[in-house]
Amino acid sequence: MNGNKRDTLMVIDGNSLIYRAFYALPLLSTKDNIYTNGVYGFLTMLYRIREEYDIDYICVAFDKKGPTFRHKAFDLYKGNRQSTPNELSQQFPILKEILSAMNVTQLELNGYEADDIAGTLSQIGEEEGLEVILVTGDKDYLQLTSNKTKILMTKKGITELKEYDEEKFIQEYEIAPKQFVDLKGLMGDKSDNIPGVPGIGKKTGIKLLKQFGTMENLYDNIDKVGGKKTRESLLKHKNSAFLSKKLAEIIKNVSLNISLQDLKVREPNWDELAELFNKLEFKSLLSKIPSGKINLEKDSDYETKFNIIEDNNYQLIINDIERAKGFYFKFLFSNDHYINDQIIGIGIKVKDNTSYYIDFSKNNIEKFIESFKELFESTSIEKYGHMMKMDIFALFKLNIDINNIAFDSMIGQYLLNPAQPDYSINELGKEYLDVCAIDKEELLGKGKNKKLYKDLDIEARAEYVATNLDLMHGVKEQINNLIEEQGMKKLYYEIELPLTKVLAHMEFHGFKIDLKMINKLGEDFQKQITKMTNEIYALAGEKFNINSPKQLGKILFDKLKLPIIKKTKTGYSTNAEVLDKLKGQHEIIEKILKYRQIVKLKSTYIEGLIKVVDKETSNIYSTFNQTVTNTGRISSTEPNLQNIPVKTEEGREIRKAFIAQNKDYVLIDGDYSQIELRVLAHVSKDPKLKEAFYGDEDIHTKTASEVFNIPIHEVTPLMRSRAKAVNFGIVYGISDYGLSRDLNISRKEAKKYIDNYFNNYEMVKEYMDQIIIEGKEKGYVETILNRRRYVPELKSRNYNVRSFGERIAMNTPIQGSAADIIKIAMVKVFQELNKRNLKSKLILQVHDELIIETHKEEVEKVKELMKDIMENSISLDVPLKVDLKVGDSWYDAK
Repeated sequence: MNGNKRDTLMVIDGNSLIYRAFYALPLLSTKDNIYTNGVYGFLTMLYRIREEYDIDYICVAFDKKGPTFRHKAFDLYKGNRQSTPNELSQQFPILKEILSAMNVTQLELNGYEADDIAGTLSQIGEEEGLEVILVTGDKDYLQLTSNKTKILMTKKGITELKEYDEEKFIQEYEIAPKQFVDLKGLMGDKSDNIPGVPGIGKKTGIKLLKQFGTMENLYDNIDKVGGKKTRESLLKHKNSAFLSKKLAEIIKNVSLNISLQDLKVREPNWDELAELFNKLEFKSLLSKIPSGKINLEKDSDYETKFNIIEDNNYQLIINDIERAKGFYFKFLFSNDHYINDQIIGIGIKVKDNTSYYIDFSKNNIEKFIESFKELFESTSIEKYGHMMKMDIFALFKLNIDINNIAFDSMIGQYLLNPAQPDYSINELGKEYLDVCAIDKEELLGKGKNKKLYKDLDIEARAEYVATNLDLMHGVKEQINNLIEEQGMKKLYYEIELPLTKVLAHMEFHGFKIDLKMINKLGEDFQKQITKMTNEIYALAGEKFNINSPKQLGKILFDKLKLPIIKKTKTGYSTNAEVLDKLKGQHEIIEKILKYRQIVKLKSTYIEGLIKVVDKETSNIYSTFNQTVTNTGRISSTEPNLQNIPVKTEEGREIRKAFIAQNKDYVLIDGDYSQIELRVLAHVSKDPKLKEAFYGDEDIHTKTASEVFNIPIHEVTPLMRSRAKAVNFGIVYGISDYGLSRDLNISRKEAKKYIDNYFNNYEMVKEYMDQIIIEGKEKGYVETILNRRRYVPELKSRNYNVRSFGERIAMNTPIQGSAADIIKIAMVKVFQELNKRNLKSKLILQVHDELIIETHKEEVEKVKELMKDIMENSISLDVPLKVDLKVGDSWYDAK
């Protein structure tokens, strides 16, 4: 014992926690298709609990397969339980192997459950004067609560735990913990198929136990029980009541043949644990292993070699590059956010030669440009790197136009595993080479004390860049081979690699903002907000904080007596879903929805954009991400230009602030018309769908005609709108529930629309069914250009998880192919503009549209080349169609 502090024993219900984690998290799997979500969630909870509680002894108790004494007493015990999903059962051995590496004792016993092991250990712990903590999701454990034993009960997902001590239990149940087993005897337990007494629930059971104390005393005084029905049911089901109590009671004297010393917290086997975490791709859990605890001899079997170049002495490097016809390179910025950062150095490596580091504090950057510009711009010398968009951006800053980008390890790995959370070169080094390079966090620190690269000495900078270059070279052959094996050479070399240059150029060029316009919009929005605020106050009959859910709830539901849709812990829910359901009930609802919409436009878009406008150029410089989405779509951040609203006129007004750089330029917007539906027509081969596009018919009117079985001229705007929702919903694997919610119609009506759609477009239905079957067999689905997305969810026995996987399988080949097509168009448009030496620049891609800032003298040329390239970027069974518009602002061109 340590002073006044009692030592603590923690017992974890292994089955309960891994089940909880499995169903709380998406179905995660490694690249080798090992399911891991249950194990990952269990360990996340375990680490969190270990951080919050000071533990001296620990044990994980598991249920042993086979019948227990409870099954012998009642053969239907737990008879309603479904068998463990295969995706979960295969995770138990993995968890047990990890717990062994952590040196955590595990116990399981024939004929007993984990509960009985935990109960026995709690008894032993109490007798030894320990504080006992039991961790579970099983309420049966509450009977073990005492002044020495606490229960940590999992509540929601893997994030929320509720602690029960004796006082908390009594406060919630109004009976003593030892009476809980009597309560279970009376009310039964559906989850364990314990019958109890029909008609007696929690409320009645507690009332009876408060009156009689125990079930035995209750039956001894059965005549005193109030309520004829209750008394009759108790008498009729007396045997069931006592059987149920026996089934619910946790045994506390099981022979375990183990001492407390065997449960002592011990230091894990760190190397074994790190190896398992690496194998299971638990990157975040690796950080839980203290630095210096892992034996890195195996990982550090190479020594990075580098030369630091001074005084602009580059001839040796240039000679090496010219002989090898290729080189790796990596720029070093002052910090990680390269768009606004200073370039402080560059590392260069030729094959497996020594790396060179050129620091611009020791070398003249102008001399560097003069010496290397021709090499970077050469079309015969290959360039290799990792996350090359950043390096290409640096070259643009130095007025160097790179050519012949031949390898990017980050882009290659993204194609091989689009769901990977971390594409850093360190991660690739661990995966492919078993090598740990210099850890960035260890190098720079974190938090308030985090250093910048410019704060490091030149030796440290050089070593860091050199190890990165070593890893790029080390993984190159393996990544290239895998891309070839998976049929993605065209996708990689002709689309994704050239695209890095396109995106870097878009980031470098930026998009001009009319600050006067955006400030005027902000003022207009504020006037609307003020006006609506006063109107809401008038309708409410008082002033209140409209942004406070609590105050708004009181106005809507207490004062105005609107029907209560949903309650929260703190009062009434007033979220968007609730307000949508209240539309038409009171004029105030529409006002509040409109108020929220305008407030969001002002705060998120007006104020948000003003913050990121460059003071010198009046441009915004967004970051375009190539390796974020699973479908291959490009995303935009800081700011997110793909999120500029389009559904409301007020939202569209914001696009008026996006303008061409000066009066000599205009914007041309090229927007693919219904590209995903055209891709669907191509992949499904459905003749009716193809016919609509060949006939250049309005596809939504055509679908309405088919779905509602009426001539085209009788289709109403409402019918067309609903057909449009069906068309796009089908692409995303929409259910009747989803469609009914979107259209505010009954599920029955929504199902009828979907059924009619599939009856008319039979080959679309066949395609959807077939792609799910193929996805299940292969483990992945593909786009037209062989981009893969792995869908382990398809094999889940959990209906919700499997349904999610089916939607992914149906949607990815369509959305992913549309993403591939627009990427092809981007690359070809960019290259053609450069080839013709035009002044016009591609500055933005948003979903299915491209925007070119076009010199007024080049408008017709640009329109012609855009239309030609975008409509002919790929050959489909149906024609691609592009709508072109010209304007001084994005609003005018859209």
